Amino acid sequence: MDADSHAGHAHDVSGVSDSRLLWAVGLNQLLTLGQIVAGVFSGSLALMADALHNFNDAMALLIAYIARRVSRRQATKAFTFGYRRAELIGAMINLTALAMVGLYLIYEAVMRFIEPKEITGWLMMAAAGLALVVDIATAVLLWVMSRGNLNVRAAFVHNMTDAAASVAVLLGGLAIIYLDVYWIDPLLTLVIAGYVLYQALTMLPKAARILMGAAPPGIDFDEVVQAMQGHELVEEIHHVHIWQLDESHCAMEAHVVIDPSAVNQMRAVKHSLKRVLEEQFEIGHSTLEFELSDEQLGGTEHHGQVTPH
Repeated sequence: MDADSHAGHAHDVSGVSDSRLLWAVGLNQLLTLGQIVAGVFSGSLALMADALHNFNDAMALLIAYIARRVSRRQATKAFTFGYRRAELIGAMINLTALAMVGLYLIYEAVMRFIEPKEITGWLMMAAAGLALVVDIATAVLLWVMSRGNLNVRAAFVHNMTDAAASVAVLLGGLAIIYLDVYWIDPLLTLVIAGYVLYQALTMLPKAARILMGAAPPGIDFDEVVQAMQGHELVEEIHHVHIWQLDESHCAMEAHVVIDPSAVNQMRAVKHSLKRVLEEQFEIGHSTLEFELSDEQLGGTEHHGQVTPH
C-alpha cells in the first residue's frame, strides 16, 4: 500500500490514542449519514459521491482501529503469526464495496448529463460546509497526537484532500443557486467518484498480493539470494520463499548449504545472514535451515530457484 493508505487508506495510526481515533471515525460516519440524507433531499449526486469519499475514510480508520486492537492479541497455536492480516481482510471488503458504489455513481452522473434534474443548491451547500468542518476537525484530531509519525501525517494530508472536495461541492452549490448550471453537479460527481474509484482499484491489487503470500514488490528475489550467497562460508542458497505478513512485516525461509568444515561456525553464519536480511532488506522474520554440502542430492535443487513444498 502507498504511504497515505493501508488497504483502503488503512493508515498507520500507532501514534494516535484510541479515543481520538474513535472520535475521528464517529465524526466521519455521522458526516456520511448526513451527506447521504442531504444528497437524497437536494438531488445532488456530488454530495453522494463526497459521502462515499468520507465513508471510505471512516471505514479505513475503523479498520485500522480494529486491526490495532486485534493485533494486540497474542499468537496462538491456530494463528501462529498472530492476527496481523485482520486489517487486510476488512480492507478488501471495504475496497470492493467502494469500487462497486463508485461505478454506480459514475453511471448515475452520466445519466444526469442526459436527463438533468433540479437540485436544491442551498441544501447542497449546507451539507458541503458541514463536511468541510468535519474534514478539518478529523485532520486536527490525527495531527495533534502524531506530529512525529509520517504515515499519520499522510492521513492528515488526505483529509485536506477531502476538505478540497468539500470546497468543490460548496462552490458547485453556489453555481447552481446563482447561475442555474445544474451540469456542475454530475461533473463534480464524476471527478470525486473517479478519484475514489482510482484509489480502490490501485489498492485492491496490493492487498490481494499480501493475502496471496507474494513477495514484497520492493524486494528483488535474486538480490536477496546473491547477498546471502556472498557470505564466504555459504556455498548455496535454495528452497527460498519470501512473503509479506502484512504491510509492514516480511518473512522468509531458505535452505543454506555450507561446507562440512564450517559446521562449528554454523551459529555465527546464521546470525550474520539474519543481520543481512534485516538490515539490507527489512526482513525481520527469517527461518534458515542449514545443510552440509556432502549431504546434497545431485540435481534435486537449483541455484537460487524457488522450490514448492
